[in-house]
Amino acid sequence: MAKLGVRFHDTGLLISALTHRSYVHEHYESLIPPNERLEFLGDSVLNFLTARYLYLRHPELGEGQLTALRAALVRTATLARFARAIDLGAYLQLGKGEEHSGGREREGLLADAFEALLAAIYLDQGMDAAARVLLPLLEQEHARIAAQGLYIDDKSRLQERVQSERNLTPRYRTISVSGPDHQRTFTVEVYAGSEKLGEGVGHSKQAAAQAAARAALTYLDQLRARQEQGA
Repeated sequence: MAKLGVRFHDTGLLISALTHRSYVHEHYESLIPPNERLEFLGDSVLNFLTARYLYLRHPELGEGQLTALRAALVRTATLARFARAIDLGAYLQLGKGEEHSGGREREGLLADAFEALLAAIYLDQGMDAAARVLLPLLEQEHARIAAQGLYIDDKSRLQERVQSERNLTPRYRTISVSGPDHQRTFTVEVYAGSEKLGEGVGHSKQAAAQAAARAALTYLDQLRARQEQGA
């Protein structure tokens, strides 16, 4: 992985970070653990480094704005972009089914692998080494988001709107999880009080929640239009 610029002391950590559970399921003799535990740790490493980056970069922003900007920088689509920037998909160990179904390009899988890789770097060489890999990617994405005004994601927009209009905080509920382990599909509903505002589907809870928030924003726009027509 020449683009990564990291030489691992413990190559087992790197191999594990690149190993999807579908590969382990098909290779029972393998002693390599899948990257799920590393992904769990990597999520925290990612959020800490991103929060620290934004805190130092934007002393003028308040908590709500920092939270929205961080959400834009760590969402699945963004992490998949980071993974593609370092050609991560080419190095993944996948099961045959996952390989044939296009797993190397699937956003959720790439995002998970990037988090696992970040954790592996942290465990092998510390937080500074993880930061050296992540920060250039954050800088590029931050510039793209700032240029296009994209930092307020749908969940943040919905929260601001519902709190402003109804003095409530949106509540998300996962109502179903389907599909095989390597390709889960989540369905999430979002409520304001007891009123259902929207429903979304995605290959991660985060993606499904964002889809539900988008649906809720559309519903609220339609509701407002009907009320204005009836006024």
